[in-house]
Amino acid sequence: MWPECWQRDIVKLGVANAVIDGTLVAGDVEVEDGRISAVGVMPAGPRGTAVPGFVDMQVNGFAGVDFAAATPEEYRTVGIALAATGVVAYQPTLITLPEDQTLAALGALANYQPAATEPAVLGVHLEGPFLSPLRPGAHDPASILDPDLDVAERLLAVTPVTMMTVAPERPGAPELIQLLMGRGVKVSCGHSDATAAEAHDAFDAGATAVTHLFNAQRPFRHRDPGIAGAALIRSDVTASIIADGFHLADETIRVAMAAPVAIALITDAIAAAAQPDGIYPLGDRTVTVTEGKAQLSDGTLAGSVLTMDVAVRNLVDLGVSLPDSISAATAVPARALGRNDLGRLTVGAVADVVVLSNDLDVERTLIAGTQVFPRA
Repeated sequence: MWPECWQRDIVKLGVANAVIDGTLVAGDVEVEDGRISAVGVMPAGPRGTAVPGFVDMQVNGFAGVDFAAATPEEYRTVGIALAATGVVAYQPTLITLPEDQTLAALGALANYQPAATEPAVLGVHLEGPFLSPLRPGAHDPASILDPDLDVAERLLAVTPVTMMTVAPERPGAPELIQLLMGRGVKVSCGHSDATAAEAHDAFDAGATAVTHLFNAQRPFRHRDPGIAGAALIRSDVTASIIADGFHLADETIRVAMAAPVAIALITDAIAAAAQPDGIYPLGDRTVTVTEGKAQLSDGTLAGSVLTMDVAVRNLVDLGVSLPDSISAATAVPARALGRNDLGRLTVGAVADVVVLSNDLDVERTLIAGTQVFPRA
């Protein structure tokens, strides 16, 4: 008789420990037929930590590709590059553009089907056009619209939209939120001048998230806490943050991580991510990246060149525990999108796994048990 493990083609990852359902567990991890078959296996491997594959809810572009003008083959290029940073699933994100350009970008994505060994495309995040002209961030105010159900219907008809960022205080926003909820689209509040009361109304009506907390929204003040203050005290809301050292102060991140709100790391990456400093497109905007800081010509921050592995390390450097930092890049965004099949490393789960070095660098990325980084 052959030993059972030989018959079943079990692969050990050779790690010293793993983050399992938010807890650091000593021992190796076994993979069988594309799924996790055992955790906490002794003897443990010599080094490194296995964690769930990262889930990024907001990626505008990557590796020289801007999703506003990407071809299916360029999406494939992005997938390969994202896997090298530990990302196994992501939402391509489109900033506010004229409607015809948005429809064209959505059409291009509709023609892309990731291979089984590429990061999954979870659907599109439309970060606009129904935002506040008072809080445009890097979006062109000329293309921002008040909520319009007819426009929304046209955008939703092209390819699956899984999330839309909306300024909930705009006229027609309550009706738009109801339409989106009826179509299974997650509503995230952002680029908004909403008061706390207006934000609470939106959350009570079904909005479940906030896009890049504190950025491009009404400032938090002690008697006017705005959308950020409303979100921070709610355990039924997920707020995304960009932990790149530019968008938020360290103290702000620590406050957010200590609050009842669920915090999800996003990169808000643009085409310049994983590229040298220079000039890059972001939709119909032009962004200059200098020493890793992405800005419009007037100094407005315009996305980031952050990668998810760096975001996790940045949280850990701020004193956030490794399990909590990993959850912010995995389980929290997966839950926010209603994807309980992602962001988990537990027996029976699909083996979407990242192996981190002792310094938390990405050493290997597996998708459904197949190593996709480093590529053979």
